[in-house]
Amino acid sequence: MKQGSAAALAGPALLTDAARARDAARGDDTLRVALIGCGGRGRGAAGQALATDGPVKLVAMADAFEDQLAAAHTVLSRQAGERVDVPPERRFVGFDAYRAAIACEVDVVILATPPGFRPIHFEHAVAEGKHVFMEKPVAVDAPGIRRVLAAAALAKERNLKVGVGLQRHHSVKYSETVQRLRDGAIGKLVLLRCYWNSGGVWVRPRKEGQSEMEYQMRNWYYFNWLCGDHIVEQHIHNLDVCNWVMGGTPVSAQGQGGREVRNGADHGEIFDHHMVEFTYADGTKMLSQCRHIRGCHNSVSEHAHGSDGSADIGAGRISGGGGWSWRFRGDDPDHYQVEHDVLFRAIREDRPHNEAEYGAMSTMTSIFGRMATYSGKRVAWEDAITSEIDLSPPAYAWDAAPQPRPDELGNYPAPIPGMTKTV
Repeated sequence: MKQGSAAALAGPALLTDAARARDAARGDDTLRVALIGCGGRGRGAAGQALATDGPVKLVAMADAFEDQLAAAHTVLSRQAGERVDVPPERRFVGFDAYRAAIACEVDVVILATPPGFRPIHFEHAVAEGKHVFMEKPVAVDAPGIRRVLAAAALAKERNLKVGVGLQRHHSVKYSETVQRLRDGAIGKLVLLRCYWNSGGVWVRPRKEGQSEMEYQMRNWYYFNWLCGDHIVEQHIHNLDVCNWVMGGTPVSAQGQGGREVRNGADHGEIFDHHMVEFTYADGTKMLSQCRHIRGCHNSVSEHAHGSDGSADIGAGRISGGGGWSWRFRGDDPDHYQVEHDVLFRAIREDRPHNEAEYGAMSTMTSIFGRMATYSGKRVAWEDAITSEIDLSPPAYAWDAAPQPRPDELGNYPAPIPGMTKTV
């Protein structure tokens, strides 16, 4: 973490005063935004930030790849017009591009790179005194989670606002349904179920002359140091809802998974299916499934069962006495937009807003599940969150040698339950 800047040393009052002084010097209250990570989710998050109330401008952009940055700049300029003010000198490319973008005169940083970079980017943004919106998940391993938690505590201490892309928390339907469950609408909870079963995502073929680092970066979804596996990258949403209902994280996990269909050289090292049984401190079970196999039954949903009924949480329906006893029928504005509206309003009105801790805990729950499926063993939360297994590459450079490495046929070693060490 950088320690030398005045922002990094300032307390809450000084950071707030510095922000007001910047506004006065500019002569307006425009919030200036830097986008770190210009892929599809980065473009989406930046567009939502630019659609919030009040003057806001995108003034800096950073990405590992120039073509991705250029495409994002074109799309956002078309969408947001004059709210995009990123001349060539404020467009930065490479592994250290995030530092250059954050060093611009910005107030808010959007972190939307592959999640393996999130801990170091979040640390740096907080050290430089910036408000942050960061996409989920916020890390890919336990050491990364601990870094995020430390930076989150520092952000809170310094009055910095932090949003995390677990947008279901900003859904009126989800919020009302979860609150009813927590208030006892179906009696004592005995079982939760959650699913992210779908056909999977893109594959980008290896190109001639491509370094191993570039290949893995272009195909980040298939490598754990970048993605964490799809149980972390996607299924986090459903696991997060279950933690929300329970008001905490599981204490143990056991499960199974493997590579039944997506098992070629194009599919890196991750599994194509996971099934985990999580147990919470009060004994409540949560059954979790995620799958990336085409032609199968798909479901992205969360369900709760209690002594007096059941609920389809995402559908906003609660049943009891043999039929649906309640159904959400109100308006439920776009959660992706609302999460940015809430964050930017908190910044403008200086309200407390820090979602990093529950974002880290839900990310760790996803990692916890991966530890169980990869190892094939029952894993305890205390062992998982204190694990020293660090998935980071030896260096962030195009000529670095990230793990895993392909064999002579181009295949990557995959985890083997019963043999792979995960904690």
